[in-house]
Formats: sequence, C-alpha cells, structure tokens
Amino acid sequence: MFTLASGLKEKGHNVYVASSGGDLLDKFSKAGITHIWVPLRTKSEVSPKIIFSFFKLSMQVKKLNIDLLHSNSRTTQVLGDLLSRYRGIAHVFTCHGFFKPKLSRRFFPCWGEAVVAISLQVKEHLILDFKLDERKISVINNGIDTGNFGDFSAREKMRKDLDVNDVFLVGIIARLSDVKGHIYLIRAMRNVIKSFPSAKLLIIGQGKMKPALLKEVNDLGIKDNVSFLPEAENTRDVLAAMDVFVMPSLQEGLGLALMEAMAQGLAVVGSSVGGIKTLIQDKHNGLLVAPKDVAGLTQAIIKLLSEPALRCDLGKNARKFIMDNFSREKMAEQTERAYLKCLESRKAR
Repeated sequence: MFTLASGLKEKGHNVYVASSGGDLLDKFSKAGITHIWVPLRTKSEVSPKIIFSFFKLSMQVKKLNIDLLHSNSRTTQVLGDLLSRYRGIAHVFTCHGFFKPKLSRRFFPCWGEAVVAISLQVKEHLILDFKLDERKISVINNGIDTGNFGDFSAREKMRKDLDVNDVFLVGIIARLSDVKGHIYLIRAMRNVIKSFPSAKLLIIGQGKMKPALLKEVNDLGIKDNVSFLPEAENTRDVLAAMDVFVMPSLQEGLGLALMEAMAQGLAVVGSSVGGIKTLIQDKHNGLLVAPKDVAGLTQAIIKLLSEPALRCDLGKNARKFIMDNFSREKMAEQTERAYLKCLESRKAR
C-alpha cells in the first residue's frame, strides 16, 4: 500500500489512506500521504466496525471531494461498495490472492466497477471461480521500490547478530500459515544439513502454524539449525544476511517477499504455483520445484549452496528481472490508467 500510495503521490495525485493504524504511519506521513483512522481491525465482513467506518468515511469522502475508492481486503471491499453506492463514486478492488468461493462472496460480491488482479493466475481464478467478466479485470503486478534493495553493506553485522558468521543461511519471510509450505522446507532442511551440517534456516513471520512448526523442528532433531523471528524491522538488511531465499508456497497470488529477495539479488527457490511462476524463470533467475516436493527442495538448496557462481548468476538475473518488470513506477502508472478508465466509464453512463 505504501509503495502504491507514494507512487501515485509522486504522480501528482492527492492520496488518502484509511486504516486502523500500524507501524508505518510515520512513513506515510513523511511521504505526504494523509492517514484517516477508522476502526477496521476486523476480519469479519459483517462486523459493526464496518458500519462505524462507513459513517466516518462517508463524511470524509464528501469533505475531501474524493473521486475514487480503492479497497484491498474483503472487509474494505464491503466498505468500499457501501460508500460507492451511497456517495455515487467509483470503486476499484485489488485481489491479492485466492479466495474460497464462500456463499457470502457470491450473494454479496462487492467487486466494484473494476478489479485489479496481482497476477495472471489470480485473474484466471476470478474468472473460473467467481465468473467475473474478463473485461472488468486488469492484471497489475505488485511493484516494489527497487532502490531500497541490492545493498549488502549490513550483511556482516546482521550475520553476527543472527549468529551465523561462517555458515550458510537459508531464509524465508512469510506468515506462518500452512499454505506457505514451511513444513516442507523444514523437512528439506533436515536433508540439507546432512550435506552442510552447520547450515541454518531462518524463518521470519508470525501465525497460527508456529507451534506445529516448532514441534516438527524438534521431532526432526534440527532445533540447533533453525531460528524463528516474528518480524524483520528492515527487510533489506535481513535479506542481505541470507545466502538462499526459499518460497515453498502451495498457493501464491504473486509473492511480495519473493520479489524483495529477488530485488536484493539473492538466489531463490520457489514452488511452481500461482504467481511464483510469473516471477521465477527456472534456471535463469531462480529454481522452481513442485509444491510439497521435499526431495526437490533439498536438491535445489544443496545445488545453490554447492555452487557459488550459480548463486551469483541467478541473483544478478533475479535483480535485473524485478527492476525491469516490477518497479514502483510501473505499478503506479498501470494503476493510474485503471483508475482513469474506471472514471471515464462512469462519466459515459
């Protein structure tokens, strides 16, 4: 959201972000993006918090002369639909992944006038599972500020802090959910350790799967080789400490953490699902393996740890690929185009 909002701000638009707050408020403020606080800390699409937020934002929409609303989650999708109908303004929704076809989504779709899919695979999901009109959907890949990545100056300090001075470090940044495939990476890591006894796995993220993952690590007898961190204060510096980044997801809309690892210039391994196939070109800018394939993950990781020249080449190609195709500027430009198309279509009615 910050990447898109700041990109649109630099293009001369007035941008307002409504949310229930978070650690990035100062960052938004410094970029000249106005934050509007609303009580939206809920995952329920029928929460009273949506109604309270509706009344507050309805006044702000009128006062600030807002032209268009852009929602990015199911709860804000419902809120955006209500505001759009009441205030008669355009509403765009971004689908960041794959939805379960629940009845509530079918009876109260709230898609808005235009839908952004973050990858071709997400677009196909919306058409097949929700019967959305293909003409309504724009594929706009997430972009990142590539200038924030590619710096390895913090590598030595981060590796010292993580106590991995002279060992290989394999890493993953993702919420601890079964769909992210951590369990298969942990099992693969047990095999990797047989070839590289001092290698370590760094798992960064929070989620309900943590107890199960801790148990798996203990049951496999590799607790000395696996570390968990709840979050990374500076993603770039943590990535700089890694030798290989792995994204073994079972399902993935695109993969922002994977994009950041590639922008950093790391050699990456990913499962051949969803948007990961949009990012990784096998054996050119990373390695692809089948989902749930422990043996495949093992082989890919060992290959990268064994061949420093290959790690270097894949990392360079990965960074170039992200810089050429997934920049903040490109995402902002394509989103602006989708906004204008939506507004022009509304005027033509």
